[in-house]
Amino acid sequence: MRVDILVTGGTVFASRYIAEYFSENEHNVFVLNRGSRPQSFGVIPIIADRHQLGDSLRGRHFDAVIDVTAYNAEDVNDLLDGLESFDNYILISSSAVYPETLPQPFRETDKCGENRYWGRYGTDKSAAEKALFSRVPDAYALRPPYLCGPMNNLHREAFVFECAEQNREFYLPKCGEMKLQFFHIGNLCSVIEAILQKLPDQHIFNVGYDTAVSIKEWIELCYHIVGKAPRFEYVSEVIPQRSYFPFYDYEYVLDVSAMNTIISELTPLEESLRQSYEWFRNNRSSIVRKPLMEFIDNELRKEKL
Repeated sequence: MRVDILVTGGTVFASRYIAEYFSENEHNVFVLNRGSRPQSFGVIPIIADRHQLGDSLRGRHFDAVIDVTAYNAEDVNDLLDGLESFDNYILISSSAVYPETLPQPFRETDKCGENRYWGRYGTDKSAAEKALFSRVPDAYALRPPYLCGPMNNLHREAFVFECAEQNREFYLPKCGEMKLQFFHIGNLCSVIEAILQKLPDQHIFNVGYDTAVSIKEWIELCYHIVGKAPRFEYVSEVIPQRSYFPFYDYEYVLDVSAMNTIISELTPLEESLRQSYEWFRNNRSSIVRKPLMEFIDNELRKEKL
């Protein structure tokens, strides 16, 4: 059944992919953004600031609101104040809401709190959830780990692809055993779709691949997709990891057993990274780069010499 869906953002990575996914599945997709970036084909732009909506959403009914760009309680409250009528609301939250001190894997029933690695980002996401559920008790919140797949403009797998293309040695933190949990952006869309179809009794879901992968395995997989094999240089823990590697020195795992009750098929990580690389090859200028290579060349390689 064709429905009307409002997606906040709709121009970059997760929000753009979600908007295009539901548009390609023949729904009427409206995207709410300030019009500062190119819009996707097939969506209906509503050009407005979510904090100054005025009457831009008045007189409209949405079967679903998919809020990808809410980062704090004010973001949620201002959008709710501007909405006139909707049936379902899904907030894309974050696994950053879990304190790092909790036993792992993190479960949806665990108490949220400050995480020293994520800081305010995590506490603000938690506040966004609280604001939403206080006003819309039957809303849904999804808590992903690291998202991956096409349209990812962050300097994560893109950085590794660049290192592989240039046949560079890869500087790996410690012994490379730290594990990361990922989730394909297309599978996130599948979870959203399943929620809208089934309206499950549970309203908060961790989402992600069932198993984490070591950073060494992840790097090897990225190089393999480019057609290369990495040569590793191991870096001691005294050098700040984020200076030369795109992830925090923080390992965590989510319990995604509840998610597995509403969807069954996931895109394998290797295929997700393959899709990432195909997108990256045609959208290099879209990557928000960090000075990782510069630090490696100016500090790590110099130290090696």
